Amino acid sequence: MEKALRIYGEILRLVRRLPKDTRPYYAKYARENFVNYREVDANDSIALEELFHRAYNHSIWVLNKYSVDQSAADKLKEVCCN
Repeated sequence: MEKALRIYGEILRLVRRLPKDTRPYYAKYARENFVNYREVDANDSIALEELFHRAYNHSIWVLNKYSVDQSAADKLKEVCCN
């Protein structure tokens, strides 16, 4: 649970780097996704790792879409992939 909260926090920090008019949409999108997957078994490490990698990959896609430097997601990568 702690790792998921750290990832969620990092994603919200990345949302702040997006254009101002897109921030509410992506903040809401992130929250909805974390809420939708709250039922995943905390003991299922494979499912959790898959979700964490998906969160990272989607974040990179959004950053690229708005031409935000991918290095902004380095901390997220560190949290997701360790």
